[in-house]
Amino acid sequence: MKKRTGILDKIWIVLLTVLSLLYIYPIVMILFNSLKTETAISTSTAFKLPTSETFAGLTNYINAVMSQGFLKSLGFSLLITVTSVAAILIFCSMCAWYITRVKNKFSQALYYLFVFSMVVPFQMVMFTLSQTADSLSLNKPWNIWIIYLGFGAGLAVFMFAGFMKSIPLEVEEASMIDGCNPLQTFFLVVLPILKPTLVSVGILEAMWVWNDYLLPTLVLDIKKYRTIPMLIQYFRGSYGRVEMGPMMASIMLTVIPIIIVYIAGQKHIIKGVAAGAVKG
Repeated sequence: MKKRTGILDKIWIVLLTVLSLLYIYPIVMILFNSLKTETAISTSTAFKLPTSETFAGLTNYINAVMSQGFLKSLGFSLLITVTSVAAILIFCSMCAWYITRVKNKFSQALYYLFVFSMVVPFQMVMFTLSQTADSLSLNKPWNIWIIYLGFGAGLAVFMFAGFMKSIPLEVEEASMIDGCNPLQTFFLVVLPILKPTLVSVGILEAMWVWNDYLLPTLVLDIKKYRTIPMLIQYFRGSYGRVEMGPMMASIMLTVIPIIIVYIAGQKHIIKGVAAGAVKG
């Protein structure tokens, strides 16, 4: 029996390794092509390693940063990501605390509404969302976080509420006896305990907001405000010609930071998801 289990484990390892390589392959190809000349990317050598003839060095990266307003788009993406993730972490954790501590029909209905929102496809609401954002003036990079808060609240509240059920109520009661009001209890006692879930939710939401293309395209003015994913889509040279080299370089500049963040916080993501979905 043990021998059979060992064989099955090895088969699973091989299958998952092959699957991982298939996922990594496109990123590796983009990296190689970002270091090649324009003609090498457009010909049959696109799937080969850079050679002395096709190697372009950092030229594509320099062109990507210096042209098409890359730094401006980077600033918009950073602003949207930071404000959206901060709002999701603060407001959703407070909401989850209310749901788990105030046990009545309203809090239960509120919790199920948040869970239900994760099932609703974005395509069902995207057209009315665009009109609503325009009418409420939520079509700027500095206030689009309100929309992201609405769409990201479902997963965040679900994970926070699952973890908070495991926090002993006596800890909060002790802080109340020491003279803390509800806000002090939350920020000084509850929030530090939520660190694993805060990190995991923050990384997951940051990956979503940073890479999101559809929502900013529907809400923001494409001519004035372009995030990094939007900029890559419109990375064209004169006469509408697509500059493949700088485009590949801009993709790598966009992907590498979020990959580093994910790898650095992978352990916390697993802990936070397990704590938020299993405990309680």
